[in-house]
Amino acid sequence: MEKKIIAVVGATGLQGKGVVNALIKEGSFKVRAITRNPDKYQGKADDVVQGDLMDRESLTHAFQNTHGVFVVTNFWEGADELAQGNTAIEAAKNANVNHFVWSTLPNVEKISNGQFYVPQFTGKAKVDELVKNAGFANYTFVQPPFYFQNFKGHTAPQRQQDGSIGWTLPIDPTKKVIHMADISDLGKVVAGAFLNPKKVGNGSYLPLAAELNSFNDVLEAFKANGKEYTFNQVPAQVFSSFFEGAEGVAQLLAYFESYTYMGPDTDASIQMAKEISTEPFTTLHEWIKLNAF
Repeated sequence: MEKKIIAVVGATGLQGKGVVNALIKEGSFKVRAITRNPDKYQGKADDVVQGDLMDRESLTHAFQNTHGVFVVTNFWEGADELAQGNTAIEAAKNANVNHFVWSTLPNVEKISNGQFYVPQFTGKAKVDELVKNAGFANYTFVQPPFYFQNFKGHTAPQRQQDGSIGWTLPIDPTKKVIHMADISDLGKVVAGAFLNPKKVGNGSYLPLAAELNSFNDVLEAFKANGKEYTFNQVPAQVFSSFFEGAEGVAQLLAYFESYTYMGPDTDASIQMAKEISTEPFTTLHEWIKLNAF
């Protein structure tokens, strides 16, 4: 029997690459990478097709003959996530896709009753209703966490005023409120969702969370791997003056402190994601060992 095709939007990004790799490794499906520049694609997908979240026609073509699609948008590229999500939904409906998997995040505006402004979370969450109402035979929501990869990116330890290396942030380092994982592991959850439509294909939320950590836990994990970092807590209003965009970081961390990264009452969903995952998740200790710091 010929394998069903799963199309992966954003196949060159961190989330999409992890999804392609996990599906290929699991082996039940044929994988189609969807990217704006197929000529530059160097991943493991079985085939690659041009598709753009700004162009419904190209996406409809890219989704032809697929059983399922994984869709992620990129707020940091200036995406209108509601418009792009809607385009992807319409294209998938036009192509008669059976299983739509949407990479979303908690609706901070709703959870906090408007107290916190975190558009990179809420903007994705607002697409959820469109997915629910689209009439797909199967649809699933996956939620990426704080990436371990951020410790080599925008949350990398920096030299501090006292000469130490570490972090200065407006968050209580004792509070276990940050759901974390290796973002590559999102693919294991997505592959599990496509394999288990009866269990999670009716609008289940599957948050990827290998761990729930405080910043003290992060310091301990690095210390166990021979890296001594420091942490300095500062008030949000002080931190907000440090650099352009600091106010947004302060809002995000204040939301974490009040509700955790994934929001309240998510333990059962997190457990379900672990259960349907095609493989166990990488721990922070393991990730640090694998990534020379």
